[in-house]
Amino acid sequence: MRFLITAGPTREPIDPVRFLTNRSSGKMGYAIAAAALARGHRVVLVSGPVAIAAPQGARVVRVTTAAEMYRAVRAEVADCDVAVLAAAVADYTPARAAKRKIKKREERLTLELVRTRDILASISRAPRAYLVAGFAAETHALERHAREKLARKNCDLICANDVSDGRGFDAESNQLKLFFRDGRSLALPHETKRKLAFRLIKILEELKEKRKKY
Repeated sequence: MRFLITAGPTREPIDPVRFLTNRSSGKMGYAIAAAALARGHRVVLVSGPVAIAAPQGARVVRVTTAAEMYRAVRAEVADCDVAVLAAAVADYTPARAAKRKIKKREERLTLELVRTRDILASISRAPRAYLVAGFAAETHALERHAREKLARKNCDLICANDVSDGRGFDAESNQLKLFFRDGRSLALPHETKRKLAFRLIKILEELKEKRKKY
């Protein structure tokens, strides 16, 4: 199968030297890409700025901003069998990026932010043959928010994790709870991102095989 996987953060420019971003390291998405390759699948990895090496064998599309990631995903998704959107994409971006460095003058500085385009919703709402798995990092009401995201964005699977105490960010381990379109849920153990990635790939293989039978 052909996997399209997104990973890492995005960076939204404020001026030539500053940007808005988040704590994503890209390790989970890169682990998923490595696991898919190890299972014999083809992988296109759309990656935000990270400090880790790409898994050998993946075709890597490097992007910086949410807008660039949107365009890259839209360009690749039609040819995939499974899309796993693990990237932490900025929900908002500055309305205007200053062309020169903003100098420190006033006591306060106000930034106008505008919504970025919703990548996950854009690929899951249209008629499609591919599976869509999204991620949800939550600080509270994890199950409610994950199930709402699953329904609202028409995904086949949502992988949710509790980040209220910083767990999962820039770490070698994680803990996921999976929510499926048919109402099922599955709590995966706290373990290395590598092991979680292999579990996830096998689950996606099973989902894809079941879809073929209908």
